[in-house]
Amino acid sequence: MSNLGQFDCDFYQSNYTIDNQKQSSEDSNTYAYVYGSRKPPASEQPPPAFVPAEMLTSSGYEGQYFQPASNPDYYSQSPYIDSFEEEPPLLEELGINFDHIWQKTLTVLNPLKPADGSIMNETDLTGPILFCIALGATLLLAGKVQFGYVYGMSAIGCLGIHTLLNLMSSSGVSYGCVASVLGYCLLPMVILSSCAIFFSLQDTFGTVLALVIVGWCSLSASKIFSSALGMEGQQLLIAYPCGLLYGLFALLTVF
Repeated sequence: MSNLGQFDCDFYQSNYTIDNQKQSSEDSNTYAYVYGSRKPPASEQPPPAFVPAEMLTSSGYEGQYFQPASNPDYYSQSPYIDSFEEEPPLLEELGINFDHIWQKTLTVLNPLKPADGSIMNETDLTGPILFCIALGATLLLAGKVQFGYVYGMSAIGCLGIHTLLNLMSSSGVSYGCVASVLGYCLLPMVILSSCAIFFSLQDTFGTVLALVIVGWCSLSASKIFSSALGMEGQQLLIAYPCGLLYGLFALLTVF
């Protein structure tokens, strides 16, 4: 056992002292200062460079990241909201105005009523298309399949009247306006074709009724054209070609 205790003393015995520890720490500080891994002591640091006072003051930003400040008055003052509220209805944007359609229909049904030129000078094809379909449907009920003739004569007649009105008037007129007026004035012809469903028009009464309807249609169309284009005193000149066009529809209806 005495030999074992002496072996332990010899094993743990070392020449390392406190002076060696201080010397090793000083050496490590020296190497760290040389290679830049450690800052020199405060007493040996160089004086700091001049820094402006503005960079030393804090910016004072107190907001939050990714959360922009909301303005509750933005949506109330946005011009897009006002523009949405001021937009016209969808039917008016599509050119369908039931009030104007009703006024044009009453103007056609009453040839003595003065026409409003601002309303009549519009490219409104909703009523004319409906009246053309109604004319073809009533002819079909009378046993006459004439849809092709109705659409063909309407297109050619509108083209001829459009050319004639542009030659007669100084302001000129669009093809859509001519088609709209002639289509609305086709409404009395629908009445004539409806009568053909119940009785034959190939007699004296039918002939007189057809002449009255042709005069009704041509008078209404010439009144509207003269009012919309400012062609006072030329209504009879406009009524003559319109009477020829509606006479073709009357022949199609009677025979």
